[in-house]
Amino acid sequence: MATRPAFNVVYGTVTRDLPPRQIYATLLDENKYLCHWRTIYNILHEYDEVRERRNQRIHPPYEKPQLLATRPNQVWSWDITKLRGPQKWTSYSLFVLLDVFSRYVTGWMVTYGESASLANEFIAHTCERYGIEEQQLTIHSDRGPAMTSKSYAQLLADLKVERSYTRPYRSNDNPYSEAQFKTLKVQPTYPSRFGSLEDAKTWARQFFDWYNNVHYHSGLALMRPSTVHFHQTHQRLTQRQRVLNDAYQRHPERFPRGAPRVPRPPKRAWINPPA
Repeated sequence: MATRPAFNVVYGTVTRDLPPRQIYATLLDENKYLCHWRTIYNILHEYDEVRERRNQRIHPPYEKPQLLATRPNQVWSWDITKLRGPQKWTSYSLFVLLDVFSRYVTGWMVTYGESASLANEFIAHTCERYGIEEQQLTIHSDRGPAMTSKSYAQLLADLKVERSYTRPYRSNDNPYSEAQFKTLKVQPTYPSRFGSLEDAKTWARQFFDWYNNVHYHSGLALMRPSTVHFHQTHQRLTQRQRVLNDAYQRHPERFPRGAPRVPRPPKRAWINPPA
C-alpha cells in the first residue's frame, strides 16, 4: 500500500506545512533537488492532500422565496437605487415600492441618503395611504441595511405585514424591482446627472406619472399599470375586443387565422414560480 508523501518530514521543519512552490525554492537554496513543484502537487492530489488552506466562512442555507400575487396590494416589492448628483461622488437615493401583480408604483421617495428610519417612514406612509389591512400584504426586498434593520422588522410586525427577502447575491429573486429600475434608467429623458435633490424629485414625479398612467406594460398584455391596479382591466379588454371585431368584419382577409382575440394580462404573478 502506498504511503503518504513526506516532503515536510524528510527535510525537517524548514519545509513543514509549506506549499509546493515554497518547498521547491527552499530545497534549491539548500542545494537539493527532489522534483518540480508541479510534481509535488500531482503527488499530493493522489493522496487527497490539496485543499483550501484558509478558513472559509460557511454561509447558512437561505430559503428560496416563492411569492404569488393574484390581485393588487397582495405582494409589494421594493428597492433603492442611486441617482447621480451634480458632482462626482455625489448621489441621491430613490426608494420605490412596486405592486407585483399590477406593476403599479405605489410609492416613491428621493432622499440624500438611505437609512432604516427613512425606510420605515416610507413604508408606513404608503401602507396607510392604500389602507393596507392586517395580514393582507407581503413586502419583498433584498437584504440591504435598511431592509434588515430591527426597526424595519418591528414596523412590519406592528402593521401585520409579512416580510420576504431575496437570497444573497441573487438579483433574480427581486425581478420586478430590477426590471422597473431598468425601465427608469433607459428613458430618453433620464439625465446623466441631477442638478439638485429638487431636480431629481421633479424628474421622478413626471416619470412615475408616465409609468403608472401612460406606459403600456409588456408584462401586462400592453395594459397600463393603473388600469390593472384599479380593476379597470375588464372594461379596457371589452373596448379593445370591440375594435378588433369591427376590423375583422370590415376586412376578414387580413386575418388568415380567423377572428382576432385581444391578449389578456396574466391572472397571477410569481416571484420564483414552482418548477
